[in-house]
Amino acid sequence: MYGFKASSQMWTSFVLFLAAVFCLFTPAWMVKHENFKTCDQSGFCKRNRAYADSALEKSSWKAPYNLEPSSIKFSNGQLSGTVLKTVGDSSETVRLPLTVSFLESGTARISLDEEKRQKGDITLRHDSKARKERYNEADKWAIVGGLAPSKGAALGSDADAGTTVVRYGPAGKFEAIITHSPFGVEFKRDGSTHIKVNNRGLLNMEHWRPKVDKEKKEGEEETPAEENKDPALDESTWWDESFGGNTDSKPRGPECIGLDISFPYYEHVFGIPEHASPLSLKETRGGDGSYSEPYRLYNADVFEYELDSPMTLYGAIPFMQAHKKNSTVGVFWLNGAETWVDVTKAKETANPLSLGIGSTKTTHTHWYSESGILDLFVFLGPTPKDIVKSYGELTGYSQLPQSFAIAYHQCRWNYVTDEDVMDVDRKFDKAKIPYDVIWLDIEYTEGKKYFTWDPLTFPNPEKMHKHLDQRERKLVAIIDPHIKNEGNYPVVDELKKQDLAVHNKDGNIYEGWCWPGSSHWIDCFNPTAITWWKGLFKYSKFIGTFSNTFIWNDMNEPSVFNGPETTMPKDNLHHGNWEHRDVHNINGMTFHNATYEAMLERGKKGELSRPFVLTRSFFPGSQRVGAMWTGDNEAKWDHLAISIPMILNQGISGFPFSGADVGGFFGNPSKELLTRWYQAGTFYPFFRGHAHIDTRRREPYLAGEPYSGIITQALRLRYQLLPAWYTAFHEAHTQGSPIIRPNYYVHPSDEKGFAIDDQLYIGGTGLLAKPVVKEGADSVDIYIADDEPYYDYFDYTIYSGPGHKTIKAPLEKIPLLMQGGHIIPRRDRPRRSSGLMRYDPFTLVMVLGKDGSATGELYLDDGETFDYQQGAYIHRQFLFDGKTNFLSSVDIAAEKGSKGQKYLKTMKDVRVEKVIVVGAPKEWKDKSSVVVSEEGAKESQRKREVPFVWHEGAKGQADWAVVRDPKVEIGKGWRIDFS
Repeated sequence: MYGFKASSQMWTSFVLFLAAVFCLFTPAWMVKHENFKTCDQSGFCKRNRAYADSALEKSSWKAPYNLEPSSIKFSNGQLSGTVLKTVGDSSETVRLPLTVSFLESGTARISLDEEKRQKGDITLRHDSKARKERYNEADKWAIVGGLAPSKGAALGSDADAGTTVVRYGPAGKFEAIITHSPFGVEFKRDGSTHIKVNNRGLLNMEHWRPKVDKEKKEGEEETPAEENKDPALDESTWWDESFGGNTDSKPRGPECIGLDISFPYYEHVFGIPEHASPLSLKETRGGDGSYSEPYRLYNADVFEYELDSPMTLYGAIPFMQAHKKNSTVGVFWLNGAETWVDVTKAKETANPLSLGIGSTKTTHTHWYSESGILDLFVFLGPTPKDIVKSYGELTGYSQLPQSFAIAYHQCRWNYVTDEDVMDVDRKFDKAKIPYDVIWLDIEYTEGKKYFTWDPLTFPNPEKMHKHLDQRERKLVAIIDPHIKNEGNYPVVDELKKQDLAVHNKDGNIYEGWCWPGSSHWIDCFNPTAITWWKGLFKYSKFIGTFSNTFIWNDMNEPSVFNGPETTMPKDNLHHGNWEHRDVHNINGMTFHNATYEAMLERGKKGELSRPFVLTRSFFPGSQRVGAMWTGDNEAKWDHLAISIPMILNQGISGFPFSGADVGGFFGNPSKELLTRWYQAGTFYPFFRGHAHIDTRRREPYLAGEPYSGIITQALRLRYQLLPAWYTAFHEAHTQGSPIIRPNYYVHPSDEKGFAIDDQLYIGGTGLLAKPVVKEGADSVDIYIADDEPYYDYFDYTIYSGPGHKTIKAPLEKIPLLMQGGHIIPRRDRPRRSSGLMRYDPFTLVMVLGKDGSATGELYLDDGETFDYQQGAYIHRQFLFDGKTNFLSSVDIAAEKGSKGQKYLKTMKDVRVEKVIVVGAPKEWKDKSSVVVSEEGAKESQRKREVPFVWHEGAKGQADWAVVRDPKVEIGKGWRIDFS
């Protein structure tokens, strides 16, 4: 859904209401840039850029921040001290408490605060009720582990008078060299420098100072603000700031923080979603192919967003990775306020330590946030997997969803009645098209009052749910954070009575406008509000919902139609009297968290199942509780194309359960575009078709032939590979790994592939896809990074790398390759929904590598409950040794819990029904059988022969073979002898 953008004038309530209603019935328009700030219109962004310009232009520049040597202490893996900021040319200094923590994981953390604000030794303007401290609770929401101090961290003995050295990390291979004057930190791994903090001297912590009103003498002319003024010290937006008809009162005055972070000899940096831009981040200071604006992180309702832009979108993850040949490092800027990031790259002279393993460019980044403390985490890798794992240890790994959640979802704004829902469901069955979930947008409610059903259009939600449940299908209903302000609505009455809503700057309940008109916003920073919210989802309260009802959180940036930049005023107040400016980017996650907790508690004791909650707004940690999607895209080819780097970026940034609206939210796709989008969506971790209320219906069965048939085949491919997808989700849940992976992640030494972002690998399966994203295209050039053989998934055509290879891709063809050396688990029997596949047999596709070997994994559990945490799962590794010609299934599970054996009994009849060998050796040509042995089988069944058929491939295609129905249990150890 999209938010109506308010004009720059203060509207009356009546006009606002008409405007909100009007946007429901008129075509959408392009993003209105005038509704969103540029850096020049954001006071602190403009000041920090000017500060950087001033510092970098001066050859004599020395940053005014110095670590006081006498204050330094080191204990239990943590260094503490005081950084002194010299104010201008005066002798005045500002004390900034510093801690540098070295963690057992090998991560380092730098925190810098401001003593006066920390102690509350300041005066707020306007008699504000806001907190005096810098916001210091972002870690409370984002961090869930990984903070154990390093036992081996120790002060080095080679420090000179101006530095302090700490050795830490695995085998003491990491070093932090802390320079005292000016303060800075250089991070080394194996003796080579990988990250420099404040190397360019752009640290800038705006300290508290009282506002001094200058008296104007009689006859004195006022000096224009632009004249004789250092733009880095421009006071025009220190004390208040206006935009879009709203004035931010700024009771604490200027309080931004800025810092430069450099990555020596790293040309490519990735991350900091969400932006509709390439995976490898562009420079932001102008020039050919570069942006002129910094990347902005300020969660906002931006509909029909523009592409190839650093403009802010719906979510913010301030986590960046830098990559060069065989080395990845990263930083995590933990701050919930509006944040901008500049990226520049500079050519370097050759460094002997980096020859052959790095670029000739260094990437410089400049980070600045409006408020809060400086809280920076530094990761030294050295691999992409190490980086995402370390980040995941801090912020939590991705949720392991129910199995239905990774199948196909059917949505639009809006299915108009309960009969409409059931009719769509029947038509999917009639067309034999699989799907698992159907969604309801805001029109299911009575007058846009959440937790209600429209009595005229959804009079019988129980019948609708039962109808879906018969086919193992689910329903998702939208619940947004804005609560309609209307009399005789119990939800808003309770919200106001218990004072659980966000307040305005005066301490009264904040009123704004959204879909229902006048609305209030629940404050999920308030523990009491969360408790109340959880109660609303109980079956006895949200009448008409059942165990197959799940939830969609939209508009949670929050979107406010008449607010500045379509969101809340920054001087609104949340629980604890923290200003909204401090927590804006965290806000959506708190609502998402509360809904997840509500879904956990809605049922009876003993009926616990994993929640599914989709969110639009997100922050580090959101991945723990659900999925996200890329918001209000358009039915255009370039929006299809950009979805792939956007989702890849989400994956490497710790939030891999992501997707884009298939078909495009706005507009009506051509049948070719719709078909190609379904083929691409097959490779989204979150796979949902969705459309705006003004678009034509576009359910797959309406496309007509050949399009409906081709879309059906794409959907069946997704369902066929669900075992591989679920295994990839489990790896994300336990190790933080991306579910779909860019080339640099899989091939970290392949410099030619570092910037490639239009193709992807699925987990660790070796499946390599390059969706068609151009109109009229009948082929694609896919990049192969290694010298393993690659085989077409459908006809086993052989492709040899490295280099670009052309694959024919007529409309009915999905470009999908299998990398040699992998074993891919799948289920080949077409079903109406994933739940009906629960006890289906497996097919193993064994794709032999250049050495004749292959490996693969399968993770399996009940796909619904949390019993897997008590051992109710199967986790097998499949190994084929090209020398012995044995294929074996080995248990790689950890020690099983109390429910392990019980689950294995429920799966005892689930077997492997087929093994397909791609690249089968010609020596097997005359074989007619192979020998199978299985653990625990009866004496007569321990070794048995089963049929084997070898097939010669056509020209350009691989030879392949099939083991027919070996009848081995998926949960047991077994071996197939091909010798």
